[in-house]
Amino acid sequence: MKMTWTTLSRTRMIWRRKRRTRRWRSGKTTRRWMPNPLTEAMMKEGLSLLCKTGSGLAHAYIKLEAKDRDLTDINLLHSYIHLRYVDISENHITDLSPLNSLTHLLWLKADGNQLRSARMNELPYLQIASFSYNQIVDTEGIFHPRLGSLDLKGNRIRHVSGLDPERLTSLHTLELRGNQLESTLGINLPKLKNLFLAQNMLKKIEGLENLSNLTTLHLRDNQIETLDGFSKEMKSLQYLNLRSNMIADLGELAKLRDLPKLRALVMLDNPCADETDYRQEALVQMANLERLDKEFFEDEDRAEAEEIRQRLKEEQEQDLDADRDMEPYRPPS
Repeated sequence: MKMTWTTLSRTRMIWRRKRRTRRWRSGKTTRRWMPNPLTEAMMKEGLSLLCKTGSGLAHAYIKLEAKDRDLTDINLLHSYIHLRYVDISENHITDLSPLNSLTHLLWLKADGNQLRSARMNELPYLQIASFSYNQIVDTEGIFHPRLGSLDLKGNRIRHVSGLDPERLTSLHTLELRGNQLESTLGINLPKLKNLFLAQNMLKKIEGLENLSNLTTLHLRDNQIETLDGFSKEMKSLQYLNLRSNMIADLGELAKLRDLPKLRALVMLDNPCADETDYRQEALVQMANLERLDKEFFEDEDRAEAEEIRQRLKEEQEQDLDADRDMEPYRPPS
């Protein structure tokens, strides 16, 4: 089959993208690139979505796609103040400061660049920001008041700091998978609903006790050994993924009893999941649990777990009565 120039160009682009993706994931990045700034010609090619400006008296293009163009700087964006949607992913960009003048920006995708920071001036309308697969080392300088979703997966972040709950008042989804996190401290964001922390180096859970709106917590592929760190204040948590950690003691499951809305729990590939009574113990400890790993509980499972709970309760009451009987007699004074 004869390959056209368009097909050949597209094939080369796909190959280059795959090569670059492998380089990001292996941590091997090329540090120097031939200068290739964003030009007016590229802007004309990438602009779309003509809309009225804020005053309503003029029109401007508000969407830019400049993806996979080998760009090394985007200084030209200083003058395109009406942009609301910007995709500059899969380039070699190291500096986001040209975006500081885009005060109408709603959506930003800057994945797969050479960024070491996501720091920018406050953008009052920014709602979605994605900086995955860069070289970002911290979470400082992110304080956009309407930001709802922040994606930082595949970077080099070791500790979370600078995420101010009084400034990030709308943040509901935080993606930190595939970093180098050693602690969950610093994620004190009460409005947060979805938190993704898989593929890090976490050994325990701490500082998440007050996330009362959190519904989804993803902790797969870490080094967690204990289930300390959960509290009854986490009253909205429905889905908890702890797959491929190091939890060996089935007794740790009792520490999840204070999560009233927990419905789905994933514990596959933990040592405790190999125990014979693993599923039964989970349901005994968490009566409202609907699904463990990939399987839902049946009615007979629930009935058996309830019998065990009742028996344990009776045994505890008998132990208390026995303790009272053994107390020395004290005559009334």
